[in-house]
Amino acid sequence: MNLYDLLASRFPADRSKPCFLLSDGRAISYGELEAGAAHAAGRLVAQGVQPGDRVALQAEKSAEVIMIYLGVLKAGAVFLPLNSAYTASEVDYFRGDAEPKVFVTDPPAWVAEAAGHAPLEATAPRAAGDLASLIYTSGTTGRSKGAMLSHGNLAENALALHAAWGFTPDDVLLHALPIFHVHGLFVALHCALLSGCPMVWLPKFADAEVLAGLDRATVMMGVPTFYTRLLANPGFTREVAAGVRAFICGSAPLLPSTFAEFEARTGQRILERYGMSEAVIITSNPLDGERIAGSVGYPLPGVELRIGGEETPSIASGDTSPDGGGTGVIQIRGPSVFSGYWRMPEKTAEEFTADGFFITGDVGRCDSDGRVWISGRAKDLIISGGYNVYPKEVELVLDELPGVVESAVIGVPHRDLGEGVVAVVMGQGDEAAMIAEARRQLAAYKAPKRVVFVDELPRNAMGKVQKNLLRQRYERLFES
Repeated sequence: MNLYDLLASRFPADRSKPCFLLSDGRAISYGELEAGAAHAAGRLVAQGVQPGDRVALQAEKSAEVIMIYLGVLKAGAVFLPLNSAYTASEVDYFRGDAEPKVFVTDPPAWVAEAAGHAPLEATAPRAAGDLASLIYTSGTTGRSKGAMLSHGNLAENALALHAAWGFTPDDVLLHALPIFHVHGLFVALHCALLSGCPMVWLPKFADAEVLAGLDRATVMMGVPTFYTRLLANPGFTREVAAGVRAFICGSAPLLPSTFAEFEARTGQRILERYGMSEAVIITSNPLDGERIAGSVGYPLPGVELRIGGEETPSIASGDTSPDGGGTGVIQIRGPSVFSGYWRMPEKTAEEFTADGFFITGDVGRCDSDGRVWISGRAKDLIISGGYNVYPKEVELVLDELPGVVESAVIGVPHRDLGEGVVAVVMGQGDEAAMIAEARRQLAAYKAPKRVVFVDELPRNAMGKVQKNLLRQRYERLFES
């Protein structure tokens, strides 16, 4: 049940076929990927890594990162990807919590050295429930939680997406996503590897490279920011998009205006889906069928989804809800849902119901056709540029700065990022200096884009800051 064997079984028979099409014109074949993974696994075993040990990696995107990822799976170890923007103090927490046996920071050099080790020939046997990856997702208290994803979780989700989105060996995936995140590492990568198809492998989103890549691609995956930037470029025309059979979007809500503008420009409708670190992808709009702006589609095969709680019937792929149901917190159950949080049994118990449904914290509804609509989040999570930002973590930094009495961090609509991080500060200070200090202590995407100073924060009778009122007050902040 090792995920590596599933992925490798779908590589093309002719291993000389390209896997990564690099921006400098070079190509890396499936054979080179396979050999790199085997040597990476061999080096890990030589370093004493055993099945279940964690291997952490923090580095910029490269093909070598994927060789190491597959090598970790092949050796039976657990892959821990970390955002390259994390600061040293943030990384210290992850190292202390996950206790990785190996920490990689220079994948090209590491893989080059691994080539001198004997390749691991036999894949380490793993059960479906054995841990394959730890994905850290921030908590509302500021303490990150490690979502434990098993070989079975990732395999089930990858196979469901591969089928739902109609991938074949004839596809070419444009991959401009980061690979420390489930979107780029599991969603996009696994679909391509299961197809044995090439990927236009871009280190990041850059207009010129993406426009050139679309000339070769048949599928593009991205976050809303990608699509707003394409629409802002006059070079993105109907003709440029014509060869792409599916534009897929996720990791943050897609504005209906972006959906409409994209259709007007290209004649195609973006395929929006809904997922999270704890379950990878949960729902998807149909490949063949109506895609509706604002809806994230239907539960994937194998996923049960319900709104509110045990008194609400769950729906599965293909089901309909006669009355549409009301709005409430989305709960999910199925083979792709994670088993819990690393070394946090109490938190895990809080997040699962007695009958095994995971409480997502997202608020939504199902319509009479069984489509899922997300209306907000029960918690104050901000999704900016596809990345999760938990206000409490930012507030803890700001509240320590001179002149700050109290801060309240919110997300408000931002055309490019989906949501922009805004700090409403009771007190006084210099906006630019506060933002700079936040960027020094936190990953750049977590830092506020704006700081607004107020005399008082709105509160309810219990003294709690009413962030909903702040979001309403500043919802047009980024429009000017």
